[in-house]
Amino acid sequence: MQHQPLVARRHLIPFVVVTSLFALWGFANDITNPMVAAFQTMMELSAAKASMVQFAFYGGYATMAIPAALFIRRYSYKVSILIGLALYAVGAFLFIPAALYQQFTFFCLSLYILTFGLAFLETSANPFILRLGDRTTATRRLNLAQAFNPMGSLAGMAVASFLVLPNLWSDRRDAAGQVLFPALSEAEKAHIRVHDLAVIRDPYVAIGVVVLVMFVIIALVVKTDTKDASQNPDASAAKVPAKDTLSRLWHNPIYRNGVVAQVFYVAAQIMVWTFIIQYADRLGINKATAQLYNIVAMTLFLCGRFVSTFLMKYIDSRRLLCIFGIGAALASLGTILIDGRAGLWCLVAISPFMSLMFPSIYGISLEDVAPSDTSLGAAFLVMAIVGGALMPPLQGLIIDCVTICGWPAINVSFVLPLICFVIIALYAAQTIKAQSARSTV
Repeated sequence: MQHQPLVARRHLIPFVVVTSLFALWGFANDITNPMVAAFQTMMELSAAKASMVQFAFYGGYATMAIPAALFIRRYSYKVSILIGLALYAVGAFLFIPAALYQQFTFFCLSLYILTFGLAFLETSANPFILRLGDRTTATRRLNLAQAFNPMGSLAGMAVASFLVLPNLWSDRRDAAGQVLFPALSEAEKAHIRVHDLAVIRDPYVAIGVVVLVMFVIIALVVKTDTKDASQNPDASAAKVPAKDTLSRLWHNPIYRNGVVAQVFYVAAQIMVWTFIIQYADRLGINKATAQLYNIVAMTLFLCGRFVSTFLMKYIDSRRLLCIFGIGAALASLGTILIDGRAGLWCLVAISPFMSLMFPSIYGISLEDVAPSDTSLGAAFLVMAIVGGALMPPLQGLIIDCVTICGWPAINVSFVLPLICFVIIALYAAQTIKAQSARSTV
């Protein structure tokens, strides 16, 4: 049997160009996660209210994913990508007036608009990558493209760790590791906020400039031919009533349950990476040092992407998803039950198990979806990112309890990711069973 190439030679240039976009939304995701802890201290917010940063960020995906998919059904991937980049840049540049007015709500609005752009980009890029080759290699191909997402994430984390968090005056501590900011006078706090909000603003403005450069490159280099399936594979889908597509998707249990599994995966990912700083903070570790643990976690996540892509040559993606789901659940148990640095390292150890989850759930869910239904089907899988908006505030409420039955509330709060990983493992088991049933028919 002849092995199909992962990416056909004629698709190599569009694959490289579109794959580069994965790093852009990875950067936005992971420079934003530590901002929850930064805003919590600087604006003197509860953990629940500070996590509204994530509600705004991932709520933007939920708002714009379906409109983006309907747009793609009518127009081309290129136009959709350009709109996504434009909205990304607008949201990033809105950090300038947000810092000027020092309004937490303004920052949340900026992130909300920024993620309108990310919704367009992800709704376009993921199904685009799936189509650039044989269907049998689609999930592996998406895992490879998604490996560039954590590269952008690492860049975002590095900027947060070395340029943002160490320069926040609001996180200065005494010899005992206690934050000094709450004890300062209102005049001193106001002066510090001006400085710290400028520190937070600058990386977003810089990435906004990079996004505009990418906009120009794609506008000039990528050619759009609406008769070419690689550029507008869903052109015929515009003639198919959306209600018919929705009906077919709803009656596809692997797809339907895949959307649910994706909601819980994104929720788990955001909780694990957002609250690692609070977990470390309880151990007396400052934000800049705590972010280094996040960088280690993301490095393991990146390595996991390449390792899992390799393993899929020999192990079915469904079975591998189930194994990794169980591994993530066990690491979550360690995070809950083990106090101190060992528990923190269990939290870090969740990341390599998460590495294959998003692209694998995405690819498996769409395997049996008709080509004319792909863009709308992809939109719901991107819309599932709303899990990242809903669950972190709930975890923040748990953390605000400080202790629960005598155990640190931050530890107990990781029961939520544990539940998410159990659901993902069960979904993987369902898909294994369904595949086995098909092969015996």
